[in-house]
Amino acid sequence: MGLIIVIVVLGVGIGIATLYIVRNLVAPKKVSRVEQLLKQNKAPAAIRLGKQLLTRDQRNPELHYLLGRAYQQDNKAELALMEYKMVNQIGIFDGTVPEVTFRRQLAQLFMRFNQPDEALKEYLLLLQKDPNTAENYFQVGRLFEGRNKGAKAVGYYRKAIELQPGHGLAYLQLGLLLYRAKKYTDAKGYLEKALRYEPEHYEAYYFIGRIQKENKDFAAALESFERSAKAPEYRIKSLIERGASYMEMNNVERAVPELERAIAQIKDPAGGDALWAHYFLATCYERLRKIERAIDQWEAIYKYKPGFQDVAEKLSQYQELRQDDIVKDFLTASQTQFREMCQRAAEAMGFTIQSMTDEKDGVSVIAVESKTNWRNTKAMPHLVRFVRVAELIDEATVRQTYEDMRAQNITRARIVASTTFSRMAMDYAESRPIELYNKDHLQKLLKT
Repeated sequence: MGLIIVIVVLGVGIGIATLYIVRNLVAPKKVSRVEQLLKQNKAPAAIRLGKQLLTRDQRNPELHYLLGRAYQQDNKAELALMEYKMVNQIGIFDGTVPEVTFRRQLAQLFMRFNQPDEALKEYLLLLQKDPNTAENYFQVGRLFEGRNKGAKAVGYYRKAIELQPGHGLAYLQLGLLLYRAKKYTDAKGYLEKALRYEPEHYEAYYFIGRIQKENKDFAAALESFERSAKAPEYRIKSLIERGASYMEMNNVERAVPELERAIAQIKDPAGGDALWAHYFLATCYERLRKIERAIDQWEAIYKYKPGFQDVAEKLSQYQELRQDDIVKDFLTASQTQFREMCQRAAEAMGFTIQSMTDEKDGVSVIAVESKTNWRNTKAMPHLVRFVRVAELIDEATVRQTYEDMRAQNITRARIVASTTFSRMAMDYAESRPIELYNKDHLQKLLKT
């Protein structure tokens, strides 16, 4: 009886040992089969086999890792992340799971699913495990920059460049970071290096153009914006900047088509780009005396953002245009037509014109009274200044008129304006031989 028990126990032991040996011999072959299926791009088969094997060995990190890779290959990134998290939880890296490759893949998945804190942990671990790879430092820099820790990010970008001098993206991000810090000279240097290594960085061209425009190098800025406009995401911004550059160069005729092209491509009429494009275009039309077109642009802005810049004020100032065709002609006439109107207006005031001079916002006339009250009295010259602007006439304009009178030995002056005068302007003129004619006087005068 005792012998039988011994034989049974021995048989069970031999069976268990045999099962263990077979399992340990067969299991690695099946795991390697999963990897083989991955190499053959047979992700669905690899997933089926991997899940089957995991039912027998839930704590096998290699199986979880291979299953994660299979899910990635099958475009099921969320399931891949779950498997990689399990590998991380098990935490056994005995050579079967390549830790550096695994952590890089895990970090990328964390970033894809908007988990920057988890991604940062993985990249910081990678700096310890793989300290000579520039990309690890670059990614840490980007993640710190995303946390608004630009000072920390700078060091990691520079380390990435030190390890890989041709890392164009590191130059680009460092240049952009310095640009936002208003360190334009340093920023421009890094952005130019980014383009040296990766000429397709259109973002770099755009911000180089911004720096050149800030430095009044408009010709270079126009060229940079032309290049950045090749990128769809920077096309509208670049066209607006080109328009603004031409405006700074006082070349509004060339600014107009750039801004019109930008507006034609804008999809969000309430967005910042749309508002600025309309505003700049309105300014151009105003300078070109195309006031009705300018009003159209201001109204397009007012529809979405009434408080934008001085749009409401501009619309109020030019309200006369919709009500009075005479004032409209005064404001919108070509310079030749405007001179003729000023000549007729001066004659209607009883003057004989001696000379007319074009000015930035109007015409300056030297004239004498056509009739005097006393026979043989010498007619005294007057300075008559016609001003066509939308904004309030300030003291500076009146003061300049007085100085011009004294310089030309003229004793009296009149200022005829298409708007009103400020209180300080009226106070200044009150104690001097200068008469002020506001828009109401102008309307009466033009009707004669």
